[in-house]
Amino acid sequence: MDIVTSQMLRRALPLFTALAIGVLTLTIAAILTLGREIFVPFALGILLAFILAPIVIKLQRMRVPRMLAISGAILAATVVIVALGFVIATQITSLVGEIPSYRITVQQKLQSLSASAQATGNGPFSRAAVALEEMAADIQAMAGSSPAGGEGEEGTATPHPIPVTVENDSSILSTISAIALPLLQPLATFGVVIIFAIFILLQREDLRNRFIRLAGTDDLQQTTAAIDDAARRLSKLLLFQLGVNAAFGVVTALGLWLLGVPSPALWGILGGILRFIPYVGGFVGAGLPMLLAFAVDPGWSMVIWTAVLYLGAEAILSNVVEPVLYGHSTGLSPVAILLAATIWAFLWGPVGLILATPLTICLVVMGRHVPRLSFIDVMFGDRPALSPAQIFYQRMLAGGPREAIDQAHEFLRERELATYYDEVALEGLRIAHEDVARFAVEGERLETLQRSTLELVDGLKNVRTSAQRGRRSKKNLTAEAAAAVDAAGPDQEVTRIVQRRQDLLPAWRGERPVVCLAGVNALDGAVTAMLAQVLTRHGLRAEALDLATLQKNPPSPQDAEGVALVCLSFVEPLSTVHLRQAVRRVHRVAPRARILIGIWRQRDPAMLQELKRRVHADALVTTLNGALAAALEMSGQQGHVPEPEAPAAPDVADETRVEPAIAATA
Repeated sequence: MDIVTSQMLRRALPLFTALAIGVLTLTIAAILTLGREIFVPFALGILLAFILAPIVIKLQRMRVPRMLAISGAILAATVVIVALGFVIATQITSLVGEIPSYRITVQQKLQSLSASAQATGNGPFSRAAVALEEMAADIQAMAGSSPAGGEGEEGTATPHPIPVTVENDSSILSTISAIALPLLQPLATFGVVIIFAIFILLQREDLRNRFIRLAGTDDLQQTTAAIDDAARRLSKLLLFQLGVNAAFGVVTALGLWLLGVPSPALWGILGGILRFIPYVGGFVGAGLPMLLAFAVDPGWSMVIWTAVLYLGAEAILSNVVEPVLYGHSTGLSPVAILLAATIWAFLWGPVGLILATPLTICLVVMGRHVPRLSFIDVMFGDRPALSPAQIFYQRMLAGGPREAIDQAHEFLRERELATYYDEVALEGLRIAHEDVARFAVEGERLETLQRSTLELVDGLKNVRTSAQRGRRSKKNLTAEAAAAVDAAGPDQEVTRIVQRRQDLLPAWRGERPVVCLAGVNALDGAVTAMLAQVLTRHGLRAEALDLATLQKNPPSPQDAEGVALVCLSFVEPLSTVHLRQAVRRVHRVAPRARILIGIWRQRDPAMLQELKRRVHADALVTTLNGALAAALEMSGQQGHVPEPEAPAAPDVADETRVEPAIAATA
């Protein structure tokens, strides 16, 4: 193959990939549509197995044999489903027989609405009045309201009924067939669902192992733990959803019974089923009961109270019960829920609309644990598409500190401030430093980045952290905050320590025992403000300054009285020479102060140790947690204040040596 052909194929590769994905998507959609008779029972069986799995596991822990536990759970589910089907059939039969008796009430209401609308004059209400009047006339004509035998009110002769002879020559077998055949398909589907559920519960471990093989066996114990945890969470989520929807059905059925709406059990069951439809299911279930209340009650109170019942039940369950049980989020983004509902409804009709959320949750869980299916989690999951550090940097760059402060407040319900700064803010500023160093961010955008970061630090000045407000469950966090908490990991032990004044050494009890000096880098000031805030929150009063200001107005030894620690803060120092010069200046002004150097751009530990030896610092850290631990150790009663070191003679090699990573950006 020549070079030109190779280049053309390389350019056409994205087009071929898009076509392949399109063909694959259409093929899968065609298979799901044509095979709905097989896939719908299979999907129902999977969901039923997930719902019954916690019950089976709990029975097995009670020493119930596996087969007996599965049989008991399946039998209980079968009894409940059959009982619900029987109630629905009974209620529908009763309702069909009562509907003709509501004709007069409906006719009177329509005529009343028509008269009210006509009184308002011409316009859309008048046209609606005409339509209502025509509807009332149609209802009257369909009911045969004219007197039988004789002339009507306008002198029109009423047609006489024509006698019709019905000859019934059908056999008993055909009658039974006419009754039984419509029931065979739902019964067969129900039987297939039960069989699928039984085999899935029986082969649960084998199916898990196959799923692990699909996910990858590089780290078997971690993959097993992740999949077991995902299956357990999914089972609980579906079981809780079923319980909440069942409670919705019971509450609405009791309310409709008290209001006098006919067939309340039917509407309760349908309301609980329809509530599986995201966002609108509960309100869709209110449509038919309200229409029936309109037909039954001559007034409007029953319709109004029916609407209040559904709105109140939906509001309480959505805003009180569901957040307590499994949080506001089901693991899907709102747009993804609506898109999934549309897709599944297109493929499988009304059944797909009800199964959309549970099925999509299953797919998203698979996408989170199977690398090859991770695109499903990106498309439909509620987890942020970017990392917490990337989101932080993007918000600072866009001048949106308010959003970052709100998310930080959520994060601090579970973690400490030092953890947030280290794992989110500092990581984001490291990304920003790379862009600043290659001049991708400069001028007005750089000023916005600096200003936004300082506003964020100021906005978190008095925030209460998890230790101060008490632990709260992570399931109440927003999806973005929960993802950030997962990415950050647990707090370090040092974040729980807050020094009291009497716990400090005498030299650390002044009004300003710690001074944090920012370097000349564009982002040094923001990180230094974070460092000073963290030290102050843990009992070490700190002040943030910058080296540029001190160079213009050099401090005197009297200004340094009471300073026990000087923190030199750099995202990236210019060179080793620059660090040594800064240390010597500090020793000249505050000879008894200890020196901590923070280099916030992560480096190799061996290089850091060598750098610490050359600059003669008491501590050299790369994280705010590390700086906090070093400062607390220096300030405690068990520590001691060493005699100041004499400034070391400059090393010729150091004077000329510049860090390779800095040479590219200096």
